[in-house]
Amino acid sequence: MKKISIFAVQIKIIMKKITLCLLFLGAMNAVSAQKINLGKAAGVVSKGAKALTFTNEDAVKLSKESVDWMDKNNPVAGPKDPYTVRLNKLFGKHKSQDGLALNYKVYKVKDINAFACADGSVRVFSSLMDIMTDDELLAVIGHEIGHVKNQDTKDAIKSAYLKAAALDAASSASGAVATLNDSQIGQMANAFLDASHSKKQESEADTYSYDFMKANNYNVVGAYSAFKKLALLSEGSTQTGFQKMFNSHPDSEKRAQAIKKRAEKDGLWKDPGTIAIPKTKLTK
Repeated sequence: MKKISIFAVQIKIIMKKITLCLLFLGAMNAVSAQKINLGKAAGVVSKGAKALTFTNEDAVKLSKESVDWMDKNNPVAGPKDPYTVRLNKLFGKHKSQDGLALNYKVYKVKDINAFACADGSVRVFSSLMDIMTDDELLAVIGHEIGHVKNQDTKDAIKSAYLKAAALDAASSASGAVATLNDSQIGQMANAFLDASHSKKQESEADTYSYDFMKANNYNVVGAYSAFKKLALLSEGSTQTGFQKMFNSHPDSEKRAQAIKKRAEKDGLWKDPGTIAIPKTKLTK
């Protein structure tokens, strides 16, 4: 089992990791960097887990509560912010995608990350947008849409819910999802730290992303170059103003090659040349 992340990338954060719903990246943050706020509380495992009846509707409800809490506790780019303008330009037409109602926002934090939740919320971090081209962002969020479509978040949000404080009595007594207070919602978000999902789920999300790109006539090579950038950052081969902020999942290079192989088979491969981490922000 692997830590949940967009493209199954794991990034370590100083003092604690960030994991909410399905994360694209976790990031090793510099001491001076602004961290995304998940609160400080540690959860406890519910003894009533077996009694709990957990539905897709519950997953959607709890995911929305978690994202709403995150939106209140982290800096969100405004409607005229360059990051929001860019994201809307790229994904505005995909707010209704494959039967899903999606909503997008940008968190202006230094962590390099993004995530999507069962309720259709997609959050992209500004520092990720700084190093990813439009094609790469399309591939990244296409992958996240795949996780939502495939309902991969259900087990993760259930696990996090059960680890939130003060749920033992409620879950064991009624077998139903209890109403959480603000503190518990923050604890639930933090509990995603230990969420995991299978290689099969990640592979299916990769496939969804590629098909999403292909169906919308986007450049599928963007998925390849996104993974190549993650591989570069993992190696620490790039010394830029962004710093060596994370270690990528060890499969990044293999996934890049898998995308190249499929693109070649489909006649869609175009050699992107040398892949490098940009020295200046791609969003201004």
